[in-house]
Amino acid sequence: MDTALGAEEGLRTLETKGPFAVVVSDLQMPGMNGIQFLSRVREFSPDTVRILLTGNADLQASIDAINQGQIFRFLAKPCSAELLATALQAGLTQHRLITAERELLEQTLSGSVKVLCDILSLVNPEAFGRSFRITRYVEALAEQLHVTELWAVKTAAMLSQIGCVILPETVLTKVYRGEPLSPEETQLYNQHPFVAADLLAKIPRMKRVADIIRFQDKYYDGYGMPGDNRQGNEIPMEARILKVALDFDALESAGKTKMQAFDELKKRKGWYDLTILDALKDAFAADIKYEVRTAVVAELQQGMVLGEDITSVKGILLAANGQEVNESMIMRLKNFSKTVGVREPFTVLVTIESQGTVAKPADPRNVA
Repeated sequence: MDTALGAEEGLRTLETKGPFAVVVSDLQMPGMNGIQFLSRVREFSPDTVRILLTGNADLQASIDAINQGQIFRFLAKPCSAELLATALQAGLTQHRLITAERELLEQTLSGSVKVLCDILSLVNPEAFGRSFRITRYVEALAEQLHVTELWAVKTAAMLSQIGCVILPETVLTKVYRGEPLSPEETQLYNQHPFVAADLLAKIPRMKRVADIIRFQDKYYDGYGMPGDNRQGNEIPMEARILKVALDFDALESAGKTKMQAFDELKKRKGWYDLTILDALKDAFAADIKYEVRTAVVAELQQGMVLGEDITSVKGILLAANGQEVNESMIMRLKNFSKTVGVREPFTVLVTIESQGTVAKPADPRNVA
């Protein structure tokens, strides 16, 4: 247990010794009252359970404490040691529940998502390559739009193409090259978001992600799938972001430059949330410095980004342009290299820091 005399000292203690499982504060303090203090605690350490202790047990103080500081307990003085101990024990239990929830989300679900992505990369490299590119776009858009909860929209982008496992390879090839589909192929392709959403909805705590994917093809004016009455801001914001990223990538895959793709999106009246289109332009306004390298399978390293498709000597697609190299890809390509053979060399891209050292991988679609 640590104690602090006043709110300012309390915040310094939180910064130097925190985070704490539970913080108890008096209401009336000089300079900053307990409600203001616990609101600051919440900003600094959202998982900390907050308890307010006061001799002024009026209704308005209780309302302010709950609304502004999201207080777990509101205790009125005089407060017995037994009552305070019970509240502290309840606070510790609540903190364990909060952290266990986050651990479930970050570790268990994230691990499940990674497995699904790895399976997609093995079963359908082209679909996985697209999902990787889209995820990068979605992250950039979310940053521009100051989206605080990135997990749901990033996961939705990563799994947006998982429903493509039902599609023949010929249909996907047409889609990613911007070639027209037959009516039967169009109907089949339009089902893939619903296949993905139905699969993910069966996983606990994935309903929000499933809803984002279900609405990924919905136009801002309400047209498109699913056939309901939602339009405008009634459509989940994450789905609106994903729609822009998907269509932007489709235009680039068809051979357009970033600016040409952006101009095309602007011409499509009623398709997109204009706020997200503005964020798209800002997200890709800065040029990225990159280095193009020639490599063979034996030289691949995790974090590289493929600058072109990698195929077997028989022309079978093994990994798609734009896909980030990971451990499972390296193992798979090495196995193919030893058995049926891989066409080598090929290009990979990495970004370069100003000092000239290699940094995180670049997006190959920034190549002029």
